[in-house]
Amino acid sequence: MLRQFLCAFTIAIFLSPVLFAADWVAFRGPDGNGKSPDTGLLKQWSPEGPKLLWQIDFIGYGYSSVAIYGDRIYISGNVERDGQELTMIFCLDKDGNKIWENDNGPAHSNPRQYPGTRGTPTIAGGFVYDKSAFGYITCFNAATGEIIWRRNPLREYEAPRPFWFIGNSVLIEGELIIYPLGGPDHIAVALNKRTGETVWRAAPTAEPPGVTVGYTTPYAFDFEGTRVVTVMSMVTVEGLDAQTGRTLFSIPWRNRLTTNCTMPIYHDGRLFLSTGYNFGAKMFQLAKNADGTITPTEIWYEQRFDNQHGGLILVGDYVYGSTHESGRASWGAINFMTGEIGYLVRVPGMGAGSITYADGLLYFLSEDTQTVVLVKPDPTEFVELSRFELPNEVEGRSWAHPVVFGGKLYVRHGQFLYCYDVRAE
Repeated sequence: MLRQFLCAFTIAIFLSPVLFAADWVAFRGPDGNGKSPDTGLLKQWSPEGPKLLWQIDFIGYGYSSVAIYGDRIYISGNVERDGQELTMIFCLDKDGNKIWENDNGPAHSNPRQYPGTRGTPTIAGGFVYDKSAFGYITCFNAATGEIIWRRNPLREYEAPRPFWFIGNSVLIEGELIIYPLGGPDHIAVALNKRTGETVWRAAPTAEPPGVTVGYTTPYAFDFEGTRVVTVMSMVTVEGLDAQTGRTLFSIPWRNRLTTNCTMPIYHDGRLFLSTGYNFGAKMFQLAKNADGTITPTEIWYEQRFDNQHGGLILVGDYVYGSTHESGRASWGAINFMTGEIGYLVRVPGMGAGSITYADGLLYFLSEDTQTVVLVKPDPTEFVELSRFELPNEVEGRSWAHPVVFGGKLYVRHGQFLYCYDVRAE
């Protein structure tokens, strides 16, 4: 297997474009914060929206976003091949033309449980990694689509599958893949990214044991010399040592439907958490102990800022995103340090949705109306600059996070992927 990997690695390096640090190589970008490095973008759109460069509809149905590696784009979707529903990974060129496709095992297609792909592909070192709704994780050669290795730790370790299936994307930390697992024996395992072999196992702390894993992609940050990875179960947020899997802290974190979906935000020694269903948001001050563990201390709580999913963005001193304050879909801003609400407002034609950031502005995508809105991040009021609607009617919600990279806005809804030119002239 190692010889096969090294051969594929040589091919990938030779054929693939150079991977720059700024490439959008994972869900919510390389730092997991949803912020694009782009500059020189439009500050307002025409009434019809920015120029549509291309649209495609062959990628199959899904909620996953794009990952971008040089001049190649990677995305997944449910596709039928020879009468079987498969989780298909697509490699596209910059114009949306298919370069290769290959599958990551069977697809989740139960019509009662939002069928479609969830996880966004992750790119590292000339390889593409994808996790399916059933827990399969596959390493592909980024240049050719050849499968290097495949495993299903969820099945191998007999961990329970969440009701809405696996919803997190692959996080790569150095040579390791962090795989949230759940069950009575593991909250997560780490795999060698080159071989897929298990490197460490992290024990759960939740009571009762055996809880399922959350839907949240692991989130990594540096704290006083330690690389910390947060992994969510249905009822806790676990802080693990990224290299060893040692539990550094555990925070009880349970909403009434046990559906933790939103990634945390770390900044300046503090960890911001939010989850939906009337649970709200909390801020924790982190303190390192003599034995290397970390003590999180709650410093504020605001129930009204209630992000179910769709992500949150920290800009300056404020966190922006959609909320379900008192059960109503709204958009809002909250002070990161104090928990003071800047605004909560219901936006006509929007409902809740997902968010990304580029060149000083926020891009909102409604989950219900296929509306994209450009917003100035003002902590006191919702400042809408422009909006447009996606061109095709599609059944289901727009849960894929938009991506702005290389002067282009990528929006996925159902089986459609749209690419818009958002560069200023």
